[in-house]
Amino acid sequence: MKETDKLLFKNSVFNRPDDANKGTLGSLLCICGSYGMAGAAIMAGKAALRCGIGLLKIAVPKSIYPICASNMLESVYYPLKETDIGAVSADNINFLLSACEKSSAVLIGCGLSVCDDTKELVKAVITNCTKPIVIDADALNCICDEPQILNHLKAPAIITPHPGEMARLLHTTPKAVNSDRENTTINFAKKYGVVTVLKGAGTIIAAPNGTAYINHTGNSGMATGGSGDVLAGIIGSLLSQSANPLNAAAAGVFLHGTVGDLAAEKLGKISMLPTDMIELLPIAYQKLL
Repeated sequence: MKETDKLLFKNSVFNRPDDANKGTLGSLLCICGSYGMAGAAIMAGKAALRCGIGLLKIAVPKSIYPICASNMLESVYYPLKETDIGAVSADNINFLLSACEKSSAVLIGCGLSVCDDTKELVKAVITNCTKPIVIDADALNCICDEPQILNHLKAPAIITPHPGEMARLLHTTPKAVNSDRENTTINFAKKYGVVTVLKGAGTIIAAPNGTAYINHTGNSGMATGGSGDVLAGIIGSLLSQSANPLNAAAAGVFLHGTVGDLAAEKLGKISMLPTDMIELLPIAYQKLL
């Protein structure tokens, strides 16, 4: 198994030309958030922006739009019709599928919630979107009863489960997943044809062809809610800037761990927050490039 490293990261970062504009630097559509989970959309979006995306578009339930917009000025927003519980309504599917096709890449799942409407939405995106997709968090929970839907993808995809989410996809336990992390990740990637990122200490990243990486950056201070949203935003940003799915995933994990180490060094593992990691992304880029 290969190890993620600085060279992999450098080779995965888009070399922006001097005459670059937002149209040449990729656009990422984030379908994220629900009532009570605005922070997930904000952290994913801010991380994507800090990684050099040309244009960020965030689709969120209209009830959390004011929170997101007041905390992140740089994004274009699509306030969406929502369900009674504040989740994205399935009535938005046609609009969102059209928005997907107008983007370089799509991120779906951060704070999305799990209900009938979001399950319908996630399945529609998986089976219709032709742009590269990052499937994270609740989007994975929405398909845990039928992971075989991943075999119907029309575009390359990256999934980013933690052991609990992977256990739900495999109908097993987190303990069983962690007992053989390498083979679990590689076998899932091969079976479903998706780049698979099994998060945790020593994150494993595997491609459908069996190529796999292990990551050794990062620390226990990153084990807190929101850290995964930051990673999803990083990977989505790299993907939208033309990195291939395996490189976007592996380099994203390496960068995420590096910025986590910077945060731990500056603030300590106990007190560091995912938002601190986002603010340190520019320092990580300077250090790695």
